[in-house]
Formats: sequence, C-alpha cells, structure tokens
Amino acid sequence: MYRFVRLAALDALQAGVTTLVDWVHPIGYDTSERYIRALDRTGLRFVYAMAHNTADLDLVPRVKKNLLDPLPLASAQVAVHAGMDRLDPLRRSREVARDLGLMINSHVLEHRGDRAQEPIRSLRTADAFGPDLLMNHAIHLTDDEIAQVAEADVRVAHCPLSNMRLGSGIIRLPELKRRGVRAGLGHDGGTNDTSDMFGVMKAAVGLQRALHQDADVHPTIPAVLRMATLGGAECLHMADQVGSLTPGKRADVLVLDPGTLNFAPRFDWLGQIVLNGQPGNVSHVYVDGRARKVRGKLVDVDPAEVVREAERAAARVRAGS
Repeated sequence: MYRFVRLAALDALQAGVTTLVDWVHPIGYDTSERYIRALDRTGLRFVYAMAHNTADLDLVPRVKKNLLDPLPLASAQVAVHAGMDRLDPLRRSREVARDLGLMINSHVLEHRGDRAQEPIRSLRTADAFGPDLLMNHAIHLTDDEIAQVAEADVRVAHCPLSNMRLGSGIIRLPELKRRGVRAGLGHDGGTNDTSDMFGVMKAAVGLQRALHQDADVHPTIPAVLRMATLGGAECLHMADQVGSLTPGKRADVLVLDPGTLNFAPRFDWLGQIVLNGQPGNVSHVYVDGRARKVRGKLVDVDPAEVVREAERAAARVRAGS
C-alpha cells in the first residue's frame, strides 16, 4: 500500500497538484498508518477521506487523532456509500462526521444503475445533504436533484477522464453552473487515469463542447481553470487557505515554463495553459511555501527507485492473485 500510494501521489505532485482528496475504502489502522505516511512523505497537502468501519467503530476518530491531526498538511473526511439499502451505516457515518467536524465524501450517481439505490434520497434521509457533502461524479442527476443540490449547497467533484474511460456518461455541468453549484475537478485515481490535471481540464471543456455543439458552453477556458484551482478549494472549504495567489494564504504555487514548443506562440495565456499545457511545463511546485519540485525535478525523490519499488510490490500482488 505504501509503495502504490507514494507512486500515485508523487505523480500528481510532479504534474502540479498541490492538494488532493484521497477516497479510501475501509482498511485497518495499521494499513491506514502506511497509507497516510506515504501521502505525508510526498509533501502534498492532502485530505484523507476514510470509510467508517462497522467492525471497528472507533477507527475514524483514532486515525484522525493519532495519524492525521499531528500532520500540518493533513486533514480528514468521512467516506460513505450512499443508498437506501445502506441507510443505517450512512447515518452512523454522518454522526461520526458531525462529532469530528468533518465533511462527508460520497460517490453519487456515477452510473445509471446507481439510480435504483436512491442515493440522493438516502443522503437527505441521513441528514448528510448540505455544504459539508462532497459528491464525486454526480453525472445522472435529474432537474429536481440539481435544484436540491444547489439549494443545499452540496459540493461536486467532476472527474471527466474517468467518466470517459468507464463509459459512465457526461455530467450536466452547464445546468449545475446555472444553479450556482460549486464544482471542482478530480482525477479519480492515478492507477488507470492520468494524474495530468491539464488533461482533465481539456476533457472537461471538450466533453461539453462536443455534447452541446457549442464552443461557448460552460465551462469556458477561464471557468475550467478556476475549477482546477479555487473551485476545488471551495469544494473542500479551503478557499481561505489555498486555490489562489492571495496574501495570507498558504503559498501553494506551481510555476510553468512557457518557453517550450507546445506553448508557442504565446499570446492567449489562459488558452495556452488549459489547451496546450502539459506536466512537462511544470518547472516548480511549492506546497505551503516549501519547494517540492525545482527546475523540473522532484526534491529529495529518486523517481527510478519509487518506480522500482512499486513494480516489485505489483509483481507480488499479481503472483498472489
């Protein structure tokens, strides 16, 4: 677990990501310790969204207190599965999140088949439907559900590359925007999907333009760049700390080298960043004011060793499966 998480997190960091949310299935305390140690060693700012484990009711509070609270760049959420058939554990998770002052994080209507589980109804019934809920995907929302999301100020993570690869569908992003729903961008994992946030921005723009056959549809170029930065921070209630270059914030900064073939000719800077930008353009990354990538290379990291360790671990997993 340590080697896989470190590989994926460093890939995100080198691509210019300074803050990530990691949605984690139920795992034990010891495995959580390794998982969190791998994230922390990268120097990323991270939110550990952990599932409440019915076999260990004290797991989430212990992990938060012992493993996350001592780390200045770490915070927690409670990951849940929404559905009327999971209403009791959903309520328990909501109680834990409320006691600890944490957000709820759930995959909602990623696939058409999820409709049968009535995830929106379950979240409302469990009193988990509000500004402290981050919904991943939220593709197959009805008009009425979009209105409910907007009214409750629920936050949405849009993961276009994952949705394309899995054939999940296309989020109703223009309708969410018209209703004032706060939305950010996500990778949905670096194992099968790229950690290239430039690719995620391009996909978010391209999907809506192709669907609506309208080059002016939301998200526009400025809007998608905002979704990738301040929009994501707003979804996590972190806009007072990160998401923009503002005095008093935590100095999460990435520097792009525009003197490359893919950036020329340089006149429309926002368009070049979103449509032409690549991880190779990210020359420097600072997290909380500390350099994590300098002149195109990660600081105090041997990428070849990270890859070798992950490959060895993967070989063991394949041999045992």
